[in-house]
Amino acid sequence: MNLLHLKYAIEVEKTSSITKAAENLYMGQPNLSRAIRELEASLGVTLFKRTKKGVIPTLEGEEFLACAKKILAQLDTAENMFKEDRSLKQRFSISVPRADYISAAFTDFVKKLDPDCPVEIFYKETNSQRAVNNILSSEFNLAILRYQTSYDRQYKAMLEDKGLTSELVFEFEPVVIMSKNNPLAGSDSVSESELSDFVEIIHGDPYVPSLPVSEVRREEESGTDRHIYVFERGSQMELLSETDDSFMRVSPVPQKILDRFSLVQKKLEGCTKRYRDVLVYKENYRLTPLDRAFIDELTAVRRSIDTEK
Repeated sequence: MNLLHLKYAIEVEKTSSITKAAENLYMGQPNLSRAIRELEASLGVTLFKRTKKGVIPTLEGEEFLACAKKILAQLDTAENMFKEDRSLKQRFSISVPRADYISAAFTDFVKKLDPDCPVEIFYKETNSQRAVNNILSSEFNLAILRYQTSYDRQYKAMLEDKGLTSELVFEFEPVVIMSKNNPLAGSDSVSESELSDFVEIIHGDPYVPSLPVSEVRREEESGTDRHIYVFERGSQMELLSETDDSFMRVSPVPQKILDRFSLVQKKLEGCTKRYRDVLVYKENYRLTPLDRAFIDELTAVRRSIDTEK
């Protein structure tokens, strides 16, 4: 039994004729008769009987047709609901690294959404591997990937192989953030040797194509032997704010976020690493007005960071 069989049976009931029902359904009479027989066989009952008034439902047929009509009515309601939803609702979806400047841009983006326009937003903080997978599976339309510039070749090869387009969003040297009460908070800059006595907070799931995670993780660690690995920004900011002996190497942070969590941002002396954040999407994907609005906010926040330096 399938939905077409339900529609066939309802049409037969409505016309009281196999011939007329077949005409209305634009199908041959033998095919319709065979479909009705198959439906009756699957149910184990006779749905219709021939009378002088035409083909009419049996008692079992009347019960079945009442259920069939309810099923098709519910299906029509669901289809119409989602058709209307797709035509009116704007969808925005992006996977991003755990970066405060991106989070600030996302907040500014959301604040400017039209309150009268239906919209569906998906914002996921994750690592680069999962962000790419989210696009390839079509769960998300956009992603921002973060990687060291030294891994540029691996990333470009991976993106090209998977049919993804990339655009540079931000290239930066990492900075160090810490509590205002940290003993190093009064310095203009800090060195790796000065940080060796403190606890480093690190995002625990880095990824670089073709390299073991353990190797990448070692490169992300500083000289200290005290590490806390976190997987979401809420814990990261809470730890930095509440523990005076912790620090974290991150992308530059907007001043308003530093102030909110009572943090300070310091230049890292002798840093030789640079990072890139790149916007990624499928080659055949066309950016929507919502996508472009988010990118505009991202650009504005990045420029404000440049101004604050």
